[in-house]
Amino acid sequence: MHLAYPAVLSALLFCTGLYGVLARRNAILVLMSVELMLNAVNLNLVAFDVWLSRAAEETLHSGQALTLFTITIAAAEIGIGLAIVLAVHRNRGTSDIDKLRDTAEGHEPDGPDHDALTAGQAEKAEATA
Repeated sequence: MHLAYPAVLSALLFCTGLYGVLARRNAILVLMSVELMLNAVNLNLVAFDVWLSRAAEETLHSGQALTLFTITIAAAEIGIGLAIVLAVHRNRGTSDIDKLRDTAEGHEPDGPDHDALTAGQAEKAEATA
C-alpha cells in the first residue's frame, strides 16, 4: 500500500477535527473533534513507521510506540475534559462555550440579577458597618 492513502485520510480526518473545534459551540463536540485530530496524528505515525521500517534494516517501531503514548494521553484528556464539562454543566446548566465567557477573569455577569445582587450586597455591607 502506498503512503499517500493513509496520509490523505489522515489529512481529511485532521481537517474535519479542526473544523469541529473552530465551528462547534458545544464543549463535548469540541472534545470529540480534538480526539478526531489526535486519531489523525496516530494514523500518520503508524503509516510513516510502517513506511520507514521497510527502508531500514532495524525496525524499532518508534512510531507505534509513540502512538501508544498519544492514545494514553488522549484517554486521560477526554476523561478530565468530560469531568470538567459535566461539572460546569451541573453548575451553569449549559455546556455552550459562548455562554461560559463570564467565567474568565475580569468579566462580571450582566443582567438584572447582577444589579439586585450588588444592591443586596451594599445593604448588607452598610448593616455590618
